[in-house]
Amino acid sequence: MRLTIRTNLALRALMMCAVNDGRTVRKHEIAEACNASENHLAQVINTLGQLDFVQTVRGRHGGLRLGVPMNKINVGAVFRAFEAGVPFAECFEPKSNTCPLTGSCLLRRALVSALEAFYGSLDRISLADLVEDNAGLTRLLALQPERTQLAFACP
Repeated sequence: MRLTIRTNLALRALMMCAVNDGRTVRKHEIAEACNASENHLAQVINTLGQLDFVQTVRGRHGGLRLGVPMNKINVGAVFRAFEAGVPFAECFEPKSNTCPLTGSCLLRRALVSALEAFYGSLDRISLADLVEDNAGLTRLLALQPERTQLAFACP
């Protein structure tokens, strides 16, 4: 089993937002910190926004931040949102299934059970579980405090 790039990027983006909670994180900052393509990331961020995992802000000072508290973001739900459209095996997609064993094969039932266990395990993990008290992740993803621009009056 292998996760899609989109799922991987979704979790990276969410972890970056969680580590920098309360701050608007820019797409290029996530791409740089997570060694990701900004083009792939843009699609992922759009989906995360549509699913309300993040709030997106447009404009010069735009970016994204968590849409709900990190302890309310369930990792299993994120995986399902991004992996649901990708059939695990050919027999999981009735329209394109050409496997001649489908009528007699018991492997599909075993795979369904294994996938349920996989997602069940992820359902017990929140985004907060991944980032809180994780000093190593914080070192990798924490952004420097934003500098406020001072307005200087000319005499």
